[in-house]
Amino acid sequence: MIKLKGRAVSEGIAIGRPVFIETGDIKVKREKAEDSLVEWRRVNEALGKAVSELDALSSEAKDSLGEAEAGVFSAHRAILEDSTFLDFIKDMIETEKVSGEYAVARAGENFSETFLAMEDEYIRERAADVKDAAGRLLSILTERKTWGSRHIPEGSVVFAHELTPTDTLQMNRKNVAAFVTSLGSTNSHAAILARSMGIPAVTGIDPEAVGKTSTVIADGYEGLVYIDPEEDVIEEYRKRQKELLREKEELESLKGKPAVTGSGKRVLLYANIGGPSDLEAVKANDAEGIGLLRSEFLYLSREDYPSEEELFQVYRTVLESMAGKKVIIRTLDIGSDKKADYFNIAEEENPALGFRAIRICLKRPEIFKIQLRAIMRAGAYGNAAVMYPMITSLREVREIKRIAEEVKSELEAEGIEFKRDIEQGIMIETPAAAIISDLLAGEVDFFSIGTNDLTQYTLAADRQNTDISEFYDPCNEAVLRLIDMAIKNAHTAGIKAGICGELAADPRLTETFVNMGADELSMSPRYILPIRRIIRSM
Repeated sequence: MIKLKGRAVSEGIAIGRPVFIETGDIKVKREKAEDSLVEWRRVNEALGKAVSELDALSSEAKDSLGEAEAGVFSAHRAILEDSTFLDFIKDMIETEKVSGEYAVARAGENFSETFLAMEDEYIRERAADVKDAAGRLLSILTERKTWGSRHIPEGSVVFAHELTPTDTLQMNRKNVAAFVTSLGSTNSHAAILARSMGIPAVTGIDPEAVGKTSTVIADGYEGLVYIDPEEDVIEEYRKRQKELLREKEELESLKGKPAVTGSGKRVLLYANIGGPSDLEAVKANDAEGIGLLRSEFLYLSREDYPSEEELFQVYRTVLESMAGKKVIIRTLDIGSDKKADYFNIAEEENPALGFRAIRICLKRPEIFKIQLRAIMRAGAYGNAAVMYPMITSLREVREIKRIAEEVKSELEAEGIEFKRDIEQGIMIETPAAAIISDLLAGEVDFFSIGTNDLTQYTLAADRQNTDISEFYDPCNEAVLRLIDMAIKNAHTAGIKAGICGELAADPRLTETFVNMGADELSMSPRYILPIRRIIRSM
């Protein structure tokens, strides 16, 4: 028996036979093309076929998995139809007289490298989407067949160096027991699809290290893979599979039930989302509302600012979908590790302490006002609230409120329908905001405590620097005292306080936060039912 340690990216346990899949980039040689017009026509014909394939995959994903997963293929279509991407290909064909295949391959490499160079992990993961989209175009141009349609025996543990969303969706999912890859991460779209399909997945395992074997175990909880496991290990994992099935049924039974302790303390469990594509997960996990809608997804990966109408339509879609449940929209949190070139923000030695979030909005009120107009207009279609990030002073809050009143007056003068009494809250994610939370509480309608940045700033430890990860401790007593202080000051002023950072989903602290008096916990949708179970058992 051989035991390999990787990284767990989709929970579950599988016992099955290994199937090895060869994936990888299509290698294209640089060759001169006689006729640039012919090559560009070939690319356009392939593009038409690729778009048709993606539409079919999107429809299949929507029917079998939901809107969020279908959005992966809509994103791929957007990449292929992006004018910058197509202009790059056309320019190469015309100026360098190369084949359509070579131009597409270079475009895929160029754009994926751009994404990989970004600091934000989520944005880096989109490099795989660029490669997948360009790879589809290349497959059509080179007439290479995808392996996804090939037969995979029932109960297979699929091993590959890397799986794209297309690879993942095109398999016969009924026959796949687990995925094991050498590349990929928790935020890759292939991992997201694996979680949506309920298929265990482990990354960081080289398929070549497995060798020939008849039986493997993939542990999507611990990130372990067993090669030729002994009978007692197999039996132990079979018992765990039965226990997990019982646990899943127990969690499903909690849907529709409130998170109330034995003594009657009610805690609202909300979801953190990045956009409309996450709504299916919100509903599937029975969230009681949305505690954090991150607006920056509307600004990233584009060449110019979104219009008021674009913002309004997205916010309205989310609010109408939530059918009266609260939706807290956080205003723009660009800066630090989330960058958009068209903002023209100068390079900073320490961007986490620099020009970001509310500081950009207050320095550039024309951007801020467009977003506030869109949020207030969308508020007429649901239970909306607005939340401001990175607050450090009373002066900032009062300036925000002044601008918000200006926006209301403008909308009223224009005769546009909007939510005049929209709740306005702030994020407590700097030590300064926590320390003066007694003063801030008198200015706003609610607090939402962002534990990720609060931990980073309190402990002076960059949360993205893996070299000092041991010093980034969200359970540090200093962090917990600041959270407790903010909640108490909120309640003294008669307003609510919630927690929307990663700690909200940490089962080690659930009872601590309930005892502190947190009114709501907002987290990734998949953690809602497990946290509900903990609260109901208190």
